[in-house]
Amino acid sequence: MTTTASPALPATKPEIRRVRRWWPTPKLLIIVAVVGVIGYLALVPLYYLLWGTFFDANGFSLGGFARAYGDGRIGGLVANSLWFAIGAAVLALFVGTSLAYLNVRTDVPFKALFFAASIIPLIIPGILYTIAWIFLASPDIGLLNKVIEPIFGHGIVLDVFTVWGMIWVEGLHLSPIVFLLMVAAFRAMDPSLEESALMSGATRLQVFRRITVPLTRPAIIAAVLIMTVRSLESFEVPALLGLQNGIYVFTSRIYFVLRTYPPDLGAAGALAVGLLVLAMIGVAISNLAGRSGKSFQTVTGKGFRPRPMELGRWRPVMGAAILAYFFFTVVGPLLVLLYTSFLKFYQPPSAAAFKSMSLDNYRQLLHLSQAMTALKNSVYLGLGSATLVMAAMAIGAWIVVRSRIPGRQLVDQLAFVPLVIPGLVLGLALSFVYLRSPIPIYGTLFILLIAYCTRYMPYGMRYAVTSMQQISAELEESAQVSGASWWQTFRRVLLPLLSPGLLAGWIYILVVSFRELSSSILLYSPGNEVLSILIFEQYENGQFTVLSALGVVMVLTLVVLVTVAYKLGAKVGLKQD
Repeated sequence: MTTTASPALPATKPEIRRVRRWWPTPKLLIIVAVVGVIGYLALVPLYYLLWGTFFDANGFSLGGFARAYGDGRIGGLVANSLWFAIGAAVLALFVGTSLAYLNVRTDVPFKALFFAASIIPLIIPGILYTIAWIFLASPDIGLLNKVIEPIFGHGIVLDVFTVWGMIWVEGLHLSPIVFLLMVAAFRAMDPSLEESALMSGATRLQVFRRITVPLTRPAIIAAVLIMTVRSLESFEVPALLGLQNGIYVFTSRIYFVLRTYPPDLGAAGALAVGLLVLAMIGVAISNLAGRSGKSFQTVTGKGFRPRPMELGRWRPVMGAAILAYFFFTVVGPLLVLLYTSFLKFYQPPSAAAFKSMSLDNYRQLLHLSQAMTALKNSVYLGLGSATLVMAAMAIGAWIVVRSRIPGRQLVDQLAFVPLVIPGLVLGLALSFVYLRSPIPIYGTLFILLIAYCTRYMPYGMRYAVTSMQQISAELEESAQVSGASWWQTFRRVLLPLLSPGLLAGWIYILVVSFRELSSSILLYSPGNEVLSILIFEQYENGQFTVLSALGVVMVLTLVVLVTVAYKLGAKVGLKQD
């Protein structure tokens, strides 16, 4: 058997496998950057606050708690804090709920005033609202005392520098928020239940007590708890009204401890932790109340709206009550600021006072370098924080709602963390961070921008997530099938559709950051003041007429900014249509 040798195959070069280097995509870089920023803003200040409170140069220590809570006056401080917070919440609930019920369920007159009475107080900064009430109800210079003195004599005097005065001012300032919450609750409730009870012979009072209140109980409980937390973290009212007579709450005590020399950061941190715990308890109870509300859902497909309840002979009385509320919450505070801004020195209205009016305070503002600097700083910080927060939260909302990234809900929870941190506590926490940081931003505008972005990040996320949930994913899928990249889809499809919700969040953050005081008071430095800080300083220096002029300018600036934003938003909406 013979074998034929097969021809030799030509030698082949060994195959070289090219290893592809992995590069992160722009989409991944953007997502990682946004998640990193959210985590940093939410957790780093809180971590440094706890570290600075529980640790000193010698290690773990509870000395700050001993100094803060070992004081014999701590019981009064806690009692004042709870009394003030709960009292203001109850007053806001009573006023806001009553107005909402009258607006939705009755034929009360002057319904056109409800919108102004619910929106305008949200624009007036808390510090201006408080100062306006000092002009109105101070026992020494209050205009209302000058009015009632001839009627009741010297025996009855309104004194805003008491706990009751603090409750009154804070409760009135919060009542528009309750009104907006309860209007939504009353409109969502099935009115046929009340109609059925009335047809069965129940009185209107019985219907309200046994039908309306139980059905709106979740909204009422949520409103009470939200207003209680808002009052606990309030700084302007306790600082301007309480400190006058030595009435301390958590926020004013923290400010006082940090203003003493040398400042006791450990004791301030311990007080801040106590306030933080109370705020977290309130938010947790509010969330539980919101979940329990599912058992009270009554929104149904109804084909009618009930006839508004006729008030009869009570209609003029309720109309007068509406006018009184509008005066006390809107007209009175704004008029007294405007009146004072034209005076050379504060004095009650009289013929001589009106003759002495001039524009000297406004001319002084033009020559006051601090005023123009503060105005520019407030505008820059308001526009910057609103833009940065909504831009980042738009991507954060996409991560939470659209992506399939494991643990994406953690991003939403991280963005929620600053909601339970009161503004003054946030300012203290950022002090702990950047006093120990090699990054030289403490005492600059940049640290205020960080504070505002951190403080209002939860609100931006809520606006963005709500808007994202209303947009169908089919639009993005269609764009991607047509060859669009993720960034092109996000920029050219999602952002235009999200713009109404993003604009609403942008305007809200612009307003609240423009008037922010509590988180700014511990972080600003000379030359980097904002309007709220300058007004606070003018009040401490007794420059009432100048601060009134500054307050008028501040409110007008806010109105102009909000109006321009709405006009631009309307034009964008028209172009999109």
